[in-house]
Amino acid sequence: MVNSNSNTYKCVILSVAMFAITALGVPAAAQSAADIESGTLKFALSPEPPFLLTAINTTLQMGMVTSKVMESLLYLDSDLKPQPLLAEKWDISADGLTYTFKLRPNVKWHDGQPFTSADVSYTILEVLKKVHPRGRTALAKITSVETPDPLTAIIKLSKPAPPMLTALASSYESPMMPKHLFVGSDPATNPYVSKPVGTGPFVFKEWKKGEFILLEKNPNYWQTGKPLLRRIVFRIINDASARAASFETGEVHIGGLSPVPLTDMPRIAKNPALSVETRGYAYMSPYLLMEVNLRKPPLNDVRVRRAIAHAIDRDRMTQVVWMGYGKPAVSPIPSQVTTFHSTDVPKYEYSVEKAKKLLDEAGLKPGANGMRFKMTHDLFPLGSDYQRTGEFIKQQLSRVGIDVELRSQDLPSYLRRIFTEYDFDSTSGYYGAFADPTQGVQRLFWSKAIQKGVVFTNATDYRSPDMDRIIEAAQDENDFTKRQALYLSMQRLAMTDLPVIPLMETRFITLSSSKLKKHTISADGVIGGNFADAYFEK
Repeated sequence: MVNSNSNTYKCVILSVAMFAITALGVPAAAQSAADIESGTLKFALSPEPPFLLTAINTTLQMGMVTSKVMESLLYLDSDLKPQPLLAEKWDISADGLTYTFKLRPNVKWHDGQPFTSADVSYTILEVLKKVHPRGRTALAKITSVETPDPLTAIIKLSKPAPPMLTALASSYESPMMPKHLFVGSDPATNPYVSKPVGTGPFVFKEWKKGEFILLEKNPNYWQTGKPLLRRIVFRIINDASARAASFETGEVHIGGLSPVPLTDMPRIAKNPALSVETRGYAYMSPYLLMEVNLRKPPLNDVRVRRAIAHAIDRDRMTQVVWMGYGKPAVSPIPSQVTTFHSTDVPKYEYSVEKAKKLLDEAGLKPGANGMRFKMTHDLFPLGSDYQRTGEFIKQQLSRVGIDVELRSQDLPSYLRRIFTEYDFDSTSGYYGAFADPTQGVQRLFWSKAIQKGVVFTNATDYRSPDMDRIIEAAQDENDFTKRQALYLSMQRLAMTDLPVIPLMETRFITLSSSKLKKHTISADGVIGGNFADAYFEK
């Protein structure tokens, strides 16, 4: 009965989508062909971002839009190697304390003003270093940005900062901002946060809230002959079934971050008009974690956390819940971060018997109903895949005598409960590890990252002097081999103390028209790629 109702609902959504497409008398396929002929790319976007400046808010959906408008000094190729973008070349001093960037000549902002080293200095010192969620750590060692001429920016550091170059190498992570439009204002309230001006291949034109964001080709882009598309329309489609219907009818051409429910993917992946891509997320290196509140007994007992890790069949979860779009995790640094990931850590294979034994040792004996204790699990409110993850965890933990109550709420309430009120027992959601552990991993284990109200940081209340020493040493270590060793120690300690239980390395999907080419050519794919090379094959 449930399946019947679900199928009926999807048919209704598809019918509504088809009616909207054909309302003007233009069949879906014909409309898609017209888009391709005119060079109009339609991008499915959900949820709608609050504004358009990732320098102060790293919402991923925001990045998909702004990375086509605003650019960074460098970008990371598919092997996570820095490549020139707004900076033609760069040099790092032997002591790691001076970074000299030579900027491209004749680059202009969309309003016609020249892009110069003054913009670089303003962006780094006044925005990224002060208000960017990760920049405050990655760029903390910067003491000054010298501008001896308009095309030279010299960054001075108090101590070596190995992750800094990576932090500056993504238009999603570190977009350069026009000083002449922001200086003297609060970036968060400046009107240009909702009508961005950049140097990129596309120019912001219009934002009709709840419907679309329109970008058009930059006729004065510094890369001659690019972009190849004429416009990009970001269509706000919040209903997942409607998004799936829009892809299947050709009404939209691309979407990122797994834009349709994974339960629809077995059908959609067989559609020859559509292409499935899982590359382009290496910069973000997303992974699914279970966070456990160490303030709450019995979860503050490491034996209980280890029992939970043994009780969850991560292989089965990856296949059943995530339809194989992932890889069971064994470490807090995902395997996509190839230079630092290690499997030489304590492991927690799926074992009901080991889980029960650990709970027995912790003094948690089964009651008359077979349950040992009750805990809550707050669902990450970004779609049905996370709902099913919570249901899977509940079912798995019940087998060892842990009674799990699932709780749902909207995103603002969830963020307040987990990161401000700390009113939770456990939760599961995805984080970005990013290309360097200082950017995305240390925030979960560093005691100094316990900051009430700061989202996606250390909410578990994990405090370890040994972990703090390792993390802080790795921040400043300029010797790559020594830094690798520090992060190996970090992973071993994290998997011993287990405040965070790695569940799965997420493999997000970019779904696109098979005719759309070169949309994913960098490590940050559709989130940070500028689409200057993207085109339709006719």
